[in-house]
Amino acid sequence: MSMSSVHLVIDTATAYLYIALFDSENKLIEEVYEEGNNDHSVKLMKRLKQCFSKHDLKPSQIAKITVGIGPGSYTGVRVGVVVAKMLAWTLEVPIFKVSSLALLASGADQTGHVLAWMDARRGNGFYGRYEVSEDSVQIVDADKYGEMARVREKYNYDFELVMAKPRVIKVLKSELVERVENVHELSPVYLRETEAEQALKDQ
Repeated sequence: MSMSSVHLVIDTATAYLYIALFDSENKLIEEVYEEGNNDHSVKLMKRLKQCFSKHDLKPSQIAKITVGIGPGSYTGVRVGVVVAKMLAWTLEVPIFKVSSLALLASGADQTGHVLAWMDARRGNGFYGRYEVSEDSVQIVDADKYGEMARVREKYNYDFELVMAKPRVIKVLKSELVERVENVHELSPVYLRETEAEQALKDQ
């Protein structure tokens, strides 16, 4: 397949590595949705190379990049953001950011209010409420971190989603994707302190 520009989408915030390549008309070229084993840092570049090689594409054909910035595991989120920043800076292409929970919500099989969440251990989770339609995703409540038993009780009638292959085109058509003006200022969203930060506070 030959084309002049490619839109690269990356998300490493969940247990699943996600990569997608779109052409200039937002048509899907290639997609990877693969369960990891705390090894996104190993697999991401390998899978990217495979995707480009499969379609005889070169990194220089990347015209823009969209990356999921979390929330999610500290290491997982950081992997995707670091690679996206490196590529955007090296290739001098625009980079866009989007909530990883929005990407998760886009994979819902039904429409309406969706409670997208990721396990954060010890009964806690990262969660966000989204309105999912046939062709778009809109935010209802901002992403948060909290005790999932209480969250489930509060949003009892929302469709709960913990794992789903993103339907990225829904997100790309929404207002949830934000351009990053300075690539060096792009940072992951964690929504909670790391264990090291908590330990320092406890001293």
